[in-house]
Amino acid sequence: MNEMTDNSFVQTTNKGRVLCAMSGGVDSSLTAALLKEQGYDVLGAMMRFWPDDKPQGQFDSCCSPDAAYEARRVADVVGVPFYLLDYRKEFEDNIIEPFVNAYQAGDTPNPCVWCNTHVKFDALLKKARMLGCDYVATGHYVRRIKGPDGLEFHRAEDDSKDQTYFLWGTPKEALPHIIFPIGEIKKPEVRTLAEARGLPTAKKPESQNICFIQTNVRDFLDQRLNNQPGPILDADEGYKEIGRHDGVQFYTIGQRKGLGLYHSHLERFVIDLRPEENTVVVGSREMAYRRGLRATGANFLADIDKLPLRVLAQTRYRQQPKPATLKVLNKDSFELHFDEPVFAITKGQSAVLYDGNHLLGGGFISERL
Repeated sequence: MNEMTDNSFVQTTNKGRVLCAMSGGVDSSLTAALLKEQGYDVLGAMMRFWPDDKPQGQFDSCCSPDAAYEARRVADVVGVPFYLLDYRKEFEDNIIEPFVNAYQAGDTPNPCVWCNTHVKFDALLKKARMLGCDYVATGHYVRRIKGPDGLEFHRAEDDSKDQTYFLWGTPKEALPHIIFPIGEIKKPEVRTLAEARGLPTAKKPESQNICFIQTNVRDFLDQRLNNQPGPILDADEGYKEIGRHDGVQFYTIGQRKGLGLYHSHLERFVIDLRPEENTVVVGSREMAYRRGLRATGANFLADIDKLPLRVLAQTRYRQQPKPATLKVLNKDSFELHFDEPVFAITKGQSAVLYDGNHLLGGGFISERL
């Protein structure tokens, strides 16, 4: 694969030059093809994060060594140069280390949010500008729309694939420099279009894994954190000890399976994690519902003084946004008060705000109210 230099491919078209992030999947593959057809000067690139001791064939996920080979094949078919960019330090500092620390603190993080915020639409965008690129493009299912106050992100045409949940942290000033060519297309059509263009990833299954984890989250954390077994307390029975946990980092709010409890307590759900006490608290399903939350580390993609009082809010990726009242505390934090209780609001996850389909911003859940 080519080593990218800052003077590569200086010729551009009238539409401008775009650095297309390619993961080795069908979505980013079609993205590169559509951009080329639309008249952009396209440079394909993949961010390398895997260490030297993880050879090709050892794991199968997006942005893996195997996926890099697939992305290179796609670039050859589309007729664009392809480069492998070394982002190992950025991934370690901005994604992997915070991911481990969050679990250790009893939170349940979402590394895709960090990746988009700190790597794809920050570090990679800066690299694109160094290379004379006007845009960064990705295969996200998001629509970029011109609104009354400037560019806006909106939910995708294919709501089942919508990925705005992961993009609330995008710097507002980056919006004019990001393109989402497949945001108006539904997934089955993406595969049809990719197959019609002879792209080798047209029928490739979707990766369900976190890109930097080769097995599962538990095994990954087991390798990086010391396990400290402790008590499982039942809030329904006066916080009586009813079992033992393997380490607070292995559990999440709302979890029911894998608790290792007796048959008489199978309908218990994790309702609280107390890492300072090394304790997991369980209770009935009803006890896992909350009516509000506080979020910090906020990023707003609309002017704060124009944010609506009533919003739709999403606290998990696979969840329909729920109606809520928004209270902005300051530029870095806000509260949400839901019309109806929400199941398993979880510290470390994102609270994402919408006005209809319009992405307003979001923050990290720091407290359940």
